Amino acid sequence: MHTVELLNHALSVAEKFGYGIRHEWLGGATGGVCRIGGQTWLFVDLAKNPIEQLDQVVSALQQDPRWDSSEVPEYLRYYSPLRHAA
Repeated sequence: MHTVELLNHALSVAEKFGYGIRHEWLGGATGGVCRIGGQTWLFVDLAKNPIEQLDQVVSALQQDPRWDSSEVPEYLRYYSPLRHAA
């Protein structure tokens, strides 16, 4: 499966979990999860390439207690985000 497809699947999981998704130009800053006005948002940095965006989304979702549920496809649960040098 291609990286962009994996990213789309990961974003679908985030939406199932109730996250709002924001694609923003953050200039390479760390995106991730935050709560604004009672809503949980996942910020995805458009300055990053698709692999880095996938890493960002999966890293954020792995902190969610529902990550190990059957709602998350097995191929995503076992995805290991790469650590990119700054």
